[in-house]
Amino acid sequence: MSPWWPAIPAAVAGSIAFGATGALQHRAARRTGERGAVRVGILRSLAAQPMWVASLAVNAAGVVLQWIALSTAPLVLVQPLLALGLVFAVLVSGVLARRRPDRVVVAGTGLTVAGIAAFLVLARPTAGSDRPTLAVIAPSAAVLGVVLALCVAIAVRHRGQPRALALGTATGVLFGVTACLAKLAAADFTHGLGTALSGWPLYAVAGCGITGFLMSQNAFRAEIAMAPALALMLSLDPLVSVLVGALWLGEGFRHDLPALAGEASALVVLLAGIAVLSTRAPQAVRAQR
Repeated sequence: MSPWWPAIPAAVAGSIAFGATGALQHRAARRTGERGAVRVGILRSLAAQPMWVASLAVNAAGVVLQWIALSTAPLVLVQPLLALGLVFAVLVSGVLARRRPDRVVVAGTGLTVAGIAAFLVLARPTAGSDRPTLAVIAPSAAVLGVVLALCVAIAVRHRGQPRALALGTATGVLFGVTACLAKLAAADFTHGLGTALSGWPLYAVAGCGITGFLMSQNAFRAEIAMAPALALMLSLDPLVSVLVGALWLGEGFRHDLPALAGEASALVVLLAGIAVLSTRAPQAVRAQR
């Protein structure tokens, strides 16, 4: 684990940036007058808000920190730490709403941190390959494509919370895949700028990242409460990236029966923490349109 130590503070700092970004962007997105399921035009409305523009700088810092972490450690180590983003999103939302954290927030924070720490200690992540073949990627990529198509279809047909949850799910999946692609692009950069520009991962990162960003803004706009959509984004992101890392990159973690039982229990604790925080976040943010 010692060669990967720079990844841990970078990933935690990135989760702080992403959490703050989510809180700021939800507040800004609820002020737009855009209607419909997925609107590209929402970006024009958002660009007129100083809070949203500021959130882009915070998000950019998070992306750089995540890139640093992924350059030095496997996805299975880095991505679970990003679930801490919901903790910081709730805290930032409370500051914006001038509310102090209560016992529910403290309990949710404790569960989230404990779940992440226990999973990482038990999993003992190992690095994989940075050169997956198309045959390895294609089957799971097709399944993820179907999931995204279903999410968009649900978002088009429904309003309110179902739309927010569908778009939040799509965002979480896209961000999880983007993290894996970013790791591949980072590996290309180690071989020089020419290798990175001539390879497909960099352009796949741009495509998935931009699409996920657009989905997230529409998810924030779809529902007054920040929590449901953001909780899905920040929980699915690490889960999908860990799964994709195992399938595409061959990243490993302990899989003997006692370890698997402990890892599953740690994930349950982590998801419980996210669920607890989600019940409090709607009260923390009531953005004015």
